[in-house]
Order: sequence, then structure tokens, then C-alpha cells
Amino acid sequence: MLSLIIPCFNEEAALPIFFQKILQVVQEMGCGYELIFINDGSTDRTLKLLEDFSVQDPDHRFYLSFSRNFGKEAAIYAGFCNAHGDYIAVIDADMQDPPSLLPQMLSLLESGEYDSVATRRVNRSGEPPVRSWFARQFYRLINKISDADIVDGARDFRLMRREVVEAILAMGESNRFSKGIFGWVGFRTCWLPYENKERVAGESKWSFTKLFRYAVDGIISFSQVPCSIASWFGVVMTICAFLFMLFVIVRKLLFGDPVTGWASLVCIIIFIGGLQLFCLGIIGQYIAKTYMETKQRPHYIIAKTNMEGAIKIR
Repeated sequence: MLSLIIPCFNEEAALPIFFQKILQVVQEMGCGYELIFINDGSTDRTLKLLEDFSVQDPDHRFYLSFSRNFGKEAAIYAGFCNAHGDYIAVIDADMQDPPSLLPQMLSLLESGEYDSVATRRVNRSGEPPVRSWFARQFYRLINKISDADIVDGARDFRLMRREVVEAILAMGESNRFSKGIFGWVGFRTCWLPYENKERVAGESKWSFTKLFRYAVDGIISFSQVPCSIASWFGVVMTICAFLFMLFVIVRKLLFGDPVTGWASLVCIIIFIGGLQLFCLGIIGQYIAKTYMETKQRPHYIIAKTNMEGAIKIR
């Protein structure tokens, strides 16, 4: 049994093309399958398309519709909670994740050599150069400061054995960063490279600001280095302040030179004040994440579904 988890947010334009392609691929594979579409609070006709699509084959096509937009991470988590297959895949509906790779991915898993087959883009053609540069720097940074193994260009598109998914579900944290979670749980992973694909229709929901926030969430979720940096800033600035104080005292005793330089003093105060606020901001991010975890709110709420026995709140 193959379970395909497809998060959808305002994918009205891309879904008809995806429906046609994914059905062709799974039917050619000749295995049992289920398609699980997660409607992440779409405001267009996405839900209507999913309902019509599922009616045509209610035994293999399912949809889970959230009560509001909970985000892609929650959609992936909901799919994992409700998947029944021996092999479980996450794939986007915009066709940037080529469904044609699924047969090769399944073949690699069935060989017994791997527990997970993940995909990575070997280039970023069609993407703004600035975004590409920041993305490369993010992957380089997070691999240096955390224990999460995240390959540059990694996509959420991957096929996993059920054992891997069970391990991922055991990580019940609210602040989820799937790319980091996939790497943290380990298991034998085969990376499958492919050329970057453009969206077939519609517009990307990921602005630069959203991607930046997502990157910050990933760093905070898998590394304590930013807190350590804040601590070291405090130590270094204390030592500098002490040395400067000694310099002023010695200068006054030896040369009788009064302390001058009002402008430079103001600049130093502003600099130190900004540094303190920066460090407090880093600590505040960790406190905020801890606060959200202690609330233990559900990851998602399903308002409508055609899947019998679906886990509607978790």
C-alpha cells in the first residue's frame, strides 16, 4: 500500500493537471494506493475540486479539510497521522515535485537498502538570485550549528517506510520543521537529484519574508547556538568595558586628561544598547517557542473529510 500525502493551499489552478498526472503514475505502478489531500484552509475552489475528485473513487481518494489555515507543517503532520500505507510519500500539488520519480523511489525502497528516498534540487533555475543565495547560506549555516542533517536543495518530497513515519510522529512538538525532523530521526536515506521544476499554474505562497521566518524557526528548533552567541556577546562586551575603564583611569592618573568625546560615548551606548536588545530578542524567541509548546494546542483541526475514522484533532 502506497500513501501519498498532498498538502494544498489555494491550488485551484494546478490541481486538475496534478490529478491527471498522479493517477497516471500510480496506475502504472500497479500497487495499492491512497491519495490523501489536505486542504489547508484554502479560500479558492480547492476544496470543491477535492470533493469532486474524491467522489469519483472514494476508496482511494481522500481529503482532509482544515478549519483554517494551519500551515504546511500541520498539513504534513495530519497526513502522517491518517496514512495507512506501508510506504508513505509527501508531494506538492504544484508539480514542482515530479510524480514521475515515484516508481524509481519505490524501487529503491523495495531493494531493502534504504528506509527513505528523498529528493533534492541540483539547481535553482527560475528562482530569484537573492533568494537562491540566502537559501544556500541557510543550509550551510544550519548544518554547522545543529545536529540536523539537511542537504542543500532538499525538498519535502520523499518516500518513506512506515517505521520512519512512526518515528517522525513520535516527535510531537508544535513548532515543527520537517526538513530538520527528517534528518534528525536518521535512518538510511537515498538522495535523488533532479532538475528544478517551475510551477505548472498559480503563484507561490512562499514570499521571501515567510521563507526567512521559516528559516529562523528551523534554526531555533534544532540549535542552541544562538543562545550561546548571546552569552558570548555578553562576556566579550564585559571584558571590553573593563579594559576601557582601566584605560580611562590610567590616562587620567598619568596625564590628567579628562574623558572627552561626547559623540563617541553616545555611539558606544547606542551600540551596546542595540547589542543587548539583540541578545534579548534571541532569548525571547526561545522563550516564545517554549511558551507555545507548553500550551499543547492541537497541531490541526479537521472540519470536513470523507475518510472514515480520520483523526480529526491532534
